[in-house]
Amino acid sequence: MSNGSNAGLAGGGAIYGLGIFGAWVYFWQQADAFWEYVWAIFQGLFWPAFMVYELFSALGE
Repeated sequence: MSNGSNAGLAGGGAIYGLGIFGAWVYFWQQADAFWEYVWAIFQGLFWPAFMVYELFSALGE
């Protein structure tokens, strides 16, 4: 059993969780139709992957 602290990991999870809620609010406000709302939920969960993809796309051009 380890005596190490997991406080840093918990803090990172909290920041990621806040990011998810913020992304949901942003994407939800941009949606106009049912399937756009469904897509907004998906985007809210996976926004870091979209961000990294867009970053690499911009660097590759």
